[in-house]
Amino acid sequence: MKWGFAKNAKLLFLPDQHLGRNTGFAMGIPLNEMVVWDPYQLGGGVTPDRLRAAKIILWKGHCAVHQRFLPEHVDNVRAKHPGIRVIAHPECRWEVCQKADGIGSTEGLLTMIREAPSGSMFAVGTEIHLVNRMGKEFGAQGKKVITLDDSGCLCTTMFRISPQHLCWALENLVEGNVVNQIKVKDSVKSWARVALDRMLEIR
Repeated sequence: MKWGFAKNAKLLFLPDQHLGRNTGFAMGIPLNEMVVWDPYQLGGGVTPDRLRAAKIILWKGHCAVHQRFLPEHVDNVRAKHPGIRVIAHPECRWEVCQKADGIGSTEGLLTMIREAPSGSMFAVGTEIHLVNRMGKEFGAQGKKVITLDDSGCLCTTMFRISPQHLCWALENLVEGNVVNQIKVKDSVKSWARVALDRMLEIR
């Protein structure tokens, strides 16, 4: 966002509206200077005046896993586990992030837990398999890590990438069969390369 604002006074942020909102707010941009653009509505569902006044235009997209977390999950886990620290991924809703004790990327969440003293307790608002791995890794250090919502938040897309599926794809390649091949148009490849190069340039 800093890179974008250095080049322009207004940004279109996609694909995740929550990540854009939480990042913009952390940079000091008030919510009333952000609007959500719905691609399925005429004019994005936003009046021209609101669009002109906005500093950030948030694409109406979200991560299905992180959007499931609600503010009441934060209240419930604190009631059940007094003293627990709630940490959330910035793709969670703004209201959840505002109630959390910390917000961070996957690496940021891991660092928060890693740097905490033994005996610390965390409720984490992110994908359940990652939370379970955190629980195993940091449980050995005397830290308790649980999910923010115990009904579970499985990412079915990521879950499709498994050792057995990888093995099946590799075995097929050895036999000369290309399975599940993804073909991308040259015009899409070109702009995707521009986006990737810009991300690497910013880091």
